[in-house]
Amino acid sequence: MSDGSVRRARLDDTVDAAIVREISLDARATLAHLSEKVGLSVSAVQSRLRRLEARGIVRGYRPVLDAEALGRPLAAFVEITPLDPAQPDNAPDLLAHLSAIEACHSIAGDAAYMLFVRVPTPRDLETLIRDIRAAAQVNTRTTIVLQTFFEARPIEPADFPA
Repeated sequence: MSDGSVRRARLDDTVDAAIVREISLDARATLAHLSEKVGLSVSAVQSRLRRLEARGIVRGYRPVLDAEALGRPLAAFVEITPLDPAQPDNAPDLLAHLSAIEACHSIAGDAAYMLFVRVPTPRDLETLIRDIRAAAQVNTRTTIVLQTFFEARPIEPADFPA
């Protein structure tokens, strides 16, 4: 949440947790599959899933894409720190137009934000870093990803572990 408060899970029970677990593993799971996994009718699962969506627990469904196949094999983490600590803290807004930035995280530590970026080549990374510095008036520290062993893992509901 943007106000810094911790949002508590709003799962009603272990059935909701099981539904969340199943769609976390496979966002394309059919209602019939979910019904079989959680032991409810298809209509009951559909109702619960709609409720989870309405509560914001399930915020969307997206494909897992192969970045290399899409021409963006080079991944990197870019830490950014304002040149002037007194400047407005609006880096996310200033960087939102750069589509190579896949994620922007506010972090604790020396840097203000950690960006995750994907680009085609080292030269493209150099250009992106230059664009980041110019757009947000920041210093950068870049770490190139050599290999990813796992990412986008399913999120296990904390209140209802498997």
